[in-house]
Amino acid sequence: MSALSRGLISGFHQLLSLSTKTTSPTATPAPFYLLRRFSTDSLIDGFEIQNQGARIIEAKPGIMTPNSKRTGVIALKCGMTALWDKWGQRVPITVLRVDDNIVTQVKTVEKEGHFALQIGYGSKKAKHLTKPEVGHFRAHGVPLKRKLREFPVTEDALLPLGTSIGVRHFVPGQFVDVTGITRGKGFQGGMKRHGFKGMPASHGASLSHRSIGSTGQRDAPGKVFKGKKMPGRMGGNQVTVKNVWIYKIHPARNLMWVRGQVPGAEGNFVFIKDAVYKKPDISSLPFPTCLAAEDKDISEPIIAELGDIDPFMAAD
Repeated sequence: MSALSRGLISGFHQLLSLSTKTTSPTATPAPFYLLRRFSTDSLIDGFEIQNQGARIIEAKPGIMTPNSKRTGVIALKCGMTALWDKWGQRVPITVLRVDDNIVTQVKTVEKEGHFALQIGYGSKKAKHLTKPEVGHFRAHGVPLKRKLREFPVTEDALLPLGTSIGVRHFVPGQFVDVTGITRGKGFQGGMKRHGFKGMPASHGASLSHRSIGSTGQRDAPGKVFKGKKMPGRMGGNQVTVKNVWIYKIHPARNLMWVRGQVPGAEGNFVFIKDAVYKKPDISSLPFPTCLAAEDKDISEPIIAELGDIDPFMAAD
């Protein structure tokens, strides 16, 4: 029943109660009935009309707090190599390309129930996208992107639509977490998939040198428990490598050199964000991102600070 109907019915009941009572000089005075006046208030019936303005998000530098959480970026794995630092120490390197990352959608508590930024990577033609994807990009007024990824952020780390995020979002020397899809290796045995020792090479072992051995008991429980490590498909899973050290960055080419390996094959997408365990120094990070326009003019790469102590002399 609507609010207007409830208000009309209650008013009619009060009018009927007044009309049924008779007045006489000797009768006791009738009780006073407070009639409810009909107005537009009965239409809303307690609901308040809130004219809240739209959230204004500006791309301006801010102050990062220990509870702040910045967005991540999408990168392309270019391959692996090795470099030698200024002390002559060999550093295994993975080269990542952070190409044309922009904010394609801003999610807020008022609409989606949480704060997050959707980041788009690269570019793609409309004929290679589905109609819902094309409609999503056109509804937000952003270019067509090749890859999308949502990163949860805090309220103070929100960025407006179309904000460009480059490799200067990170600082050489900080630690990051890199997420990617590992290489698929197909159906593999227990020794390669789980690191089993295998069966004896001799002493009567026949045709079971690489088998996993027993998989259960006898009549009790009479089954193989779920989760038993057995041969099966290996790889092709989402894996996060934590505490990856950034050796250097090249703002003009949007390249990043990180130490060690990251998941995935060459040409695969990886997702980079600030490390959870080895947190970087918040005073050295650009917040919510690097908004300087002169980054493209930096022709030389920026290398992490390695200190003034030679590690080989310190070891002696």
